Amino acid sequence: MDTENEITLRLRFHKDIKENSASLLLKFENYSKIKSDDFTIKTSDNHIWLDIIASKRKYWTPHLHLELEPKGEKSTHIRGLYGPDPTLWTFFMFLHFIIAGVFLIFCAIAYSDYILKNSITIDIVIMALMVLFWLLLYYLAKSIRKKGHPQMNELEKYFHSILKS
Repeated sequence: MDTENEITLRLRFHKDIKENSASLLLKFENYSKIKSDDFTIKTSDNHIWLDIIASKRKYWTPHLHLELEPKGEKSTHIRGLYGPDPTLWTFFMFLHFIIAGVFLIFCAIAYSDYILKNSITIDIVIMALMVLFWLLLYYLAKSIRKKGHPQMNELEKYFHSILKS
């Protein structure tokens, strides 16, 4: 998967397999019972999570979420989503909402100051800083994804090895 030209931060993929979802889920459940030196597998209904073991995890370590969708009796559509640690993702979303909230508040204040014929310089500067912080968050998320790219490749290889078994 070529991730260098992707704009999205959470990479997605789709795959059709000529095997029913029950047997695929059974494969992943069997692999989850085998202790791996590098990976853990969790399953719930038609959802599967592949993670790097805790001792090898860094803050940029991705995880892989798979959703199995039956397409008839002998084929399955797999939706995959690579993402950061849920705690890190929640923190990033929190920061995005704070930045957006501050931007909107100062946008309203700037409008009020403009109507009242007061100076709007400070309001515009703060709004520009919020845009700069948002761009900084985006760059930071891209660099975190780049650091996690080798582990993402490991997760993908492990996923394909389970499918081939």
